[in-house]
Amino acid sequence: MMATQLDCKNIINHALYPIDESDAQARQEIIERIKHELADDGCAVIRNFFSSAGLAALLEEANQRKPEAYYSQSKECNVYLNDGDTAFAADHPRNVLLPRTNGFITADLFGPETASYRLYHWQPLKQFLAECLGKDQLYLYEDPVSNMIVNLGRPGQQFNWHFDTNEFTITMLLQPASSGAHFEYVPDLRNAQDECYGDVRKVLEGDRERVKRLDLNAGDLQFFLGRFALHQVTENTGNNDRLLLIMSFSEQPGMIGSLVRVKNLYGKVTEAHRAAQVRADGLVD
Repeated sequence: MMATQLDCKNIINHALYPIDESDAQARQEIIERIKHELADDGCAVIRNFFSSAGLAALLEEANQRKPEAYYSQSKECNVYLNDGDTAFAADHPRNVLLPRTNGFITADLFGPETASYRLYHWQPLKQFLAECLGKDQLYLYEDPVSNMIVNLGRPGQQFNWHFDTNEFTITMLLQPASSGAHFEYVPDLRNAQDECYGDVRKVLEGDRERVKRLDLNAGDLQFFLGRFALHQVTENTGNNDRLLLIMSFSEQPGMIGSLVRVKNLYGKVTEAHRAAQVRADGLVD
């Protein structure tokens, strides 16, 4: 079945995850499990979330767009995904630059005809995610460049330790690397009031006491509270590409990424970025 013919119920593994049926017992059980796991360490996974046809369609769309992936000219950045700050010491976490070599397939490359676009805009998915996250309501992240992207990690590439712009992120692994490209994270390393630079420094110096590693398979959906958790994808040591679909949402309407960060990561901005709303916290990014 072609991607354009798949409705959203056929994209997901509906037999296991009837997320559009609000009174389904299986749906409520999943929600309760996810909420419990997120409360524990800010990370939760739904295994085999997609149907075989749905996963194949999403993967095909990503593969078709790989030639248009953007790779930043700067191959090093700090955990805040910028180039550092001369107001701080050279060895301060804000000035420790790490290699980032992965690419991104941006949201503007996925039109309404794609399964990826339709799934992102599917109201039952958004409602289900909101309930799993314990939110009254979620809004689409209105960034026209980065609200729904694919993180592309080719052999030899990696995504350095960093914090996310959003409180939470929804990711869907379309294709894992044959080896390497592990997702690692440190839960609750900072908070909205404190950057916790001392704890960040420890991780950057190689302290792995609080580091966790999550093994993901193709078709898995992951909830992650990445605003406060430091995380990375290690080097892809395999012989194939790692492809991760990322969907972003917000608790407030009209939210988009900052001009500098979007430009650095994705290579393009729009007029909307020049009038972006201020974040709810005062963290670096």
